[in-house]
Amino acid sequence: MAKIHAGATLTPPFREFLPPWVARQPWYRRTAAPVLSPVGFFRFEDPAGQVGVETHLVTDGSDLYQIPMTYRGAPAEGLTENSLITTARHSVLGTRWIYDGRADPLWQDRVLHLVRTNGVSDPSGRRDSGSTRARGVRLLADQLKTDAARVELLRVVVPGSPAATPDTAGFVMGTWQPDGPGTAAVSGCLAVVRTTSPGSAG
Repeated sequence: MAKIHAGATLTPPFREFLPPWVARQPWYRRTAAPVLSPVGFFRFEDPAGQVGVETHLVTDGSDLYQIPMTYRGAPAEGLTENSLITTARHSVLGTRWIYDGRADPLWQDRVLHLVRTNGVSDPSGRRDSGSTRARGVRLLADQLKTDAARVELLRVVVPGSPAATPDTAGFVMGTWQPDGPGTAAVSGCLAVVRTTSPGSAG
């Protein structure tokens, strides 16, 4: 996986570039740019070890938002400028192109892998929030093929158990500590994986 550089910094930092980006998104429930507080983070492994794949759970004091991001060392082919959140200077790696993970095929591949293997996310290495993880729950006995599935990301996350429908291939379930480290953890659905046509996941 992409190496975690403990103590590294981004310029501009998340607290500067993330709120105005969130405020422009159609899934944001208010109008003014929010003041976002971190609730938790988790990572997925990039098999090539080149791209950072990290999800942030943040709150504006009312809602909990899920923001997956991919960190690349160069502009990604096939991704539009609209999917670029920002470019930032990493204190160790240099300039990073930070994309909305939902638009990045690598993010979808890692989500499908998590569900396919009933896997668990990697820890982010961050210490400014509670313990957070994502866990894949596969509902189909057959192999889940990438070209026969789609991922529905839940941008606004709430505690509770999801309901399966006939086209549900699996879930990504999250666990986080809404009141900070050392407090009670809650769980909820982060994403739903669906088959693109009946019986197409085999």
